[in-house]
Amino acid sequence: MSLIADTPDFERALESVSGILLGKTKIVRLSLTCLVAGGHLLLEDLPGMGKTVLAHALAKSMGLSFNRAQFTNDMLPGDLTGAAIFDRDSQKFVFHPGPIFTQALLADEINRASPKTQSALLEAMEERQVSGEGGSRKLPEPFFVIATQNPVDRLSTNPLPEAQLDRFMMRLSIGYPEEDAELEILRGEDRRALLEKIVPAADADALLEARRKARAVHASAALLAYIRALAEHTRGGAGLSYGLSPRGAQSLLAAAKAWAFLEGRDHVLPEDVRTVFPAVAIHRLGMGDALRAESAAAALLAEASLP
Repeated sequence: MSLIADTPDFERALESVSGILLGKTKIVRLSLTCLVAGGHLLLEDLPGMGKTVLAHALAKSMGLSFNRAQFTNDMLPGDLTGAAIFDRDSQKFVFHPGPIFTQALLADEINRASPKTQSALLEAMEERQVSGEGGSRKLPEPFFVIATQNPVDRLSTNPLPEAQLDRFMMRLSIGYPEEDAELEILRGEDRRALLEKIVPAADADALLEARRKARAVHASAALLAYIRALAEHTRGGAGLSYGLSPRGAQSLLAAAKAWAFLEGRDHVLPEDVRTVFPAVAIHRLGMGDALRAESAAAALLAEASLP
């Protein structure tokens, strides 16, 4: 018996988000794949492309609690994680949680914050907890970070270090809409107004169950060897500063399993790996420029032989 039943909840979520972010079905499906795989998502694009709308629509369609944190150069770690404030009535310090205590966090313009504030996300993204102010506090389950940054606005920005980039399972760029989609956007309602009409297609429990099923998707020995070969290609590729870490290879496998799950299969195909590879790899190649990284990822796929 297949490990996977139909995924109508996730198909409805895909339809809801795609109805707002018109003409970007693959981007939405990759974003949903990242969520089901248990990873975090980095959206890098020009202003006004719909990064914030995508984040909010994805959280609402999946029935997740949502907070937005606007990163600025004077933002402190406590502005994100929370702080203990002295309460005169109880004569005790009372912890007031920050916006990070949510199921879906939009870290907007993350590269505007200082490295110290950026690093406050590291533990949360990896360990799903926040330490400090007298102890460690678990974050809600599931916990999903969607971070955005604008590539052309380098004034007062601090590029994410490699350690931070590696915490993101995928990096996506939405890009300009096609002609028909843009005309429909111009004719239709404001995208943010449409967010209010989204009816959740699932909830946190359904997402956690989907993650369990996605992890159980079968990957053959030949498929694992193919992923390992792809990772090895990135480590010796011409013009690359460095390649996929073991964690990057694990992310590639998890993303391929989640993609297969959303396709309704209980096994991973090489095409699943090839589909998610660019999104998983391009921010891990140390190239800086996204277009050059995308070209390098395509070349690496062409060079690696299929199992």
